[in-house]
Amino acid sequence: MSAVSQTPAGAESPAPTGPAQARSAPRARRSLALALPAGALGAALALLASGRTWAKGSAQLAQGELPRSVTGADVTGVPGALAVVGLAALVAVFAVRRAGRIAVALLLALSGVGIAVAAVLGNSDTSALREKAATAVGLTGADVHHVTHTGWPWVAAAGGLLLLFAGVLALVRGRHWPAMSGRYERTPGGGRGPRRAPAAPDLDRPEEIWKSLDRGEDPTR
Repeated sequence: MSAVSQTPAGAESPAPTGPAQARSAPRARRSLALALPAGALGAALALLASGRTWAKGSAQLAQGELPRSVTGADVTGVPGALAVVGLAALVAVFAVRRAGRIAVALLLALSGVGIAVAAVLGNSDTSALREKAATAVGLTGADVHHVTHTGWPWVAAAGGLLLLFAGVLALVRGRHWPAMSGRYERTPGGGRGPRRAPAAPDLDRPEEIWKSLDRGEDPTR
């Protein structure tokens, strides 16, 4: 009868090896190569679009019309704020593992969704423009005429979709991505891992003996 190997209760299943691991490695590299530039470009587009003009109009005065314009930050601060959050989440993906990586990847995806939704809604929002017109005219509830919208809200929405794409890739393939060096992680007992003992000095080399003495070590031990 052949022996059947069993995994102890509570123990993690071993990582795939052999052909399965060989097949997953290229896919992990491709997904990583797509997620990083997509997330970085998405955050950059959202931040750039937030500072650009989203709408223009004219406030009616007795002497004529006064042109007014609003930027994305005037309309809504959501895309700019979530772009920073998404960029931080993109970096943090590599600092955590397992459940932490899933949570950060989900935050990255949600940041992209929030940017896209806020940009689409802000494209037709004229409240900020009316507020600027009221300030210019000095009358509450002043109206604006000849309102035109630029394409920058759609640029912000595209940036949000890129962040969403990066977040979905991190959720699906992130478990195969590399993480930061394990030398900075603590051992399961709470303390740091044991430090590697320094190599014994070569007693045939005088400079090695002097280095040991400078460190306060006895080279003859």
